[in-house]
Amino acid sequence: MSAFEPASLFAAGGRPSGWPRLPAISRESMVATSHPQATRAGLRALEAGGNAVDAALAAAAMLTVCEPGHNGIGGDAFALLWWNGELYGLNGSGAAPRRLDAARVDRRGPRSVTVPGAVRAWADLAARFGTAGLADAVAPAAEAAARGVIATARVADTWRRAGDHAPWPAPRAGEVYRLPELGATLRRIADEEAEGFYLGPVAAAIARSSWLEESDLAAHRSDWVDPVGRSYRGVEVCELPPNGQGVTALVALAVLEELDLGLRGEIEAVKLALDWASRTICDGPFAFPDVEALRARIRADDALETEIWPSSDTTYLCAVDGNRNAISLIQSTFHHFGSGVLAEGTGIVLQNRAAGFREQPGHPNCLAAGKRPFHTIIPGMLLRDGGLLGPFGVMGGPMQAQAHVQVVRNVVDRALDPQGALDAPRFCATGGRSVAVEPGLAGAVPDLEARGHVVSVDTDPHRFGVGQMILRFHEGLIAGSDGRADGYAAGI
Repeated sequence: MSAFEPASLFAAGGRPSGWPRLPAISRESMVATSHPQATRAGLRALEAGGNAVDAALAAAAMLTVCEPGHNGIGGDAFALLWWNGELYGLNGSGAAPRRLDAARVDRRGPRSVTVPGAVRAWADLAARFGTAGLADAVAPAAEAAARGVIATARVADTWRRAGDHAPWPAPRAGEVYRLPELGATLRRIADEEAEGFYLGPVAAAIARSSWLEESDLAAHRSDWVDPVGRSYRGVEVCELPPNGQGVTALVALAVLEELDLGLRGEIEAVKLALDWASRTICDGPFAFPDVEALRARIRADDALETEIWPSSDTTYLCAVDGNRNAISLIQSTFHHFGSGVLAEGTGIVLQNRAAGFREQPGHPNCLAAGKRPFHTIIPGMLLRDGGLLGPFGVMGGPMQAQAHVQVVRNVVDRALDPQGALDAPRFCATGGRSVAVEPGLAGAVPDLEARGHVVSVDTDPHRFGVGQMILRFHEGLIAGSDGRADGYAAGI
């Protein structure tokens, strides 16, 4: 019997029954990720008596092994938490070198690397909110890296597409791959915590492989930040402040709250918010734009020209525990396999976040020593009546903010459950007047084109992101895991 190839296994369409996938519902706690092994790792942490942070960290560590092109310990992480009735934000992104040899960066390679922040963020979350400790979270991932992981169709497909940027040969779907050096580094982190990464031989290997110095890694710290929220039709949508793009989603939702132009209005509101973000967001203070002025730019019969930044790869997860504490966590190496640079002997693929800086002189997001670049990854949290509604997020570079808008609208305006809200067809504004839509929105193409949009129907689900969501539901929890990926939501 011949084996199927990833192209045939990971194909959009097929012959749908017409029946939707039902959401997961549980009583006590829930975890949702994009990969089966990561969801299982989170569940085991919960079953062992851990809380939402313990579950999220176990899942996050496992994802670095199971989705090595999308995220890793050579990348960054951000988190939003609802904990004992309070909202907390963690910015785990790293900066450019403190000593620059030129005022430019590369898109890939050693000069595209910024300090990896994920491991420090994990340690900070474990120390402040966890009960089991970082070692317990990381150990299962270390074992999986050494023992081997079977490649899902999606992972094999994205790995193959990375081509020469991938540091290891791409496995075929159904094949087992092993990352023993990464496993050894994860074991070091389990034994020595963050110091095992930011000091000593691992830090030295990262410095030898990039334009970073060991002192850059030793000096790195996460930032606890005040989240930003805006009400949208009775639901408080919460995001992290810049240097991430979360406020972009809030701007788009504010434009939409008093706008009723259907899909074309949604697209234009998202484009305006993305355009504003690309010109203003940086590692510094921000101010919300004049929403009424943005809304006034939308014309009924003529699509706007707007600017959008390049795409990237990420992974997102969330968890809620029996105390109704919740975490929304996202981590990434930016482009697939990041910089393409493998820190010798460590199994660490370094991120290329420095490619997020703008070369335009005087731009607020231009390169500077010790500065963090504009960041695409954003965790989300929904509150209602002063309490938790639930965590959510969607990965996918510039798709993230626009997917946040679409998923929130699906829940708030269309009353869809989390699974339905995630699986509903999406659009992706790609710059200028161009917009890609999934096949489920193909019927809207003639009207969009008549109004000046340049529309393509894209059957490749990679473009449209992958999300997870958990919401409070009567006495329990209801959750969804995006059908565009391999994962699932499950609880106890």
